[in-house]
Amino acid sequence: MSRAKTQQLRYWLGRYRAASPSEESHRAKMLALLESDGDVFTRHHFRPGHFTASAFVLSPDRDAILLIHHKKLHRWLQPGGHVEFDDLDLIESARREVEEEVGLRVERPTWRRTPLFDLDVHPIPARKSEPEHAHFDLRFLLQATESHVIHGDEVNDATWVPLDRVHEKESDESVMRAVAKIPGSLELQRQA
Repeated sequence: MSRAKTQQLRYWLGRYRAASPSEESHRAKMLALLESDGDVFTRHHFRPGHFTASAFVLSPDRDAILLIHHKKLHRWLQPGGHVEFDDLDLIESARREVEEEVGLRVERPTWRRTPLFDLDVHPIPARKSEPEHAHFDLRFLLQATESHVIHGDEVNDATWVPLDRVHEKESDESVMRAVAKIPGSLELQRQA
């Protein structure tokens, strides 16, 4: 299963066009991680880290984004998490995480070039039995078919935030960078 994910991701990263120098740096780090020893999709690959999958989920009418208030990080972020061995592919990892965290089913993306929407590599502090490591986050732009959300154990709260008001939430630069790309992505979809 990991071999298929590796081939899929290598192809997607090869076709991905970074929106900024920092995102291009993330892409290069991800390509290098794919060449590492061990299973880079398992949460137990700590040096330098492992891939995760998350989703920027658009509301059914595409005017808001779903953000969760993460219990451990105490920030408003997009839903996401670790890749599981039995996930069929990396998009399914992101979709599963959305369903686990907020009880919402989301549609697969319909991008022609690559389904990747954003890339981010960020540090995770040491906790319990896990050393400090990095999450190499693969981010997808998905759309909800309904707006009712519930939050699971890892989430303090979940809310739909209008795209033009995301900056009012306590989040981080990578969320703001990704959200800024959404209007352009929606325009490309309309033209396709």
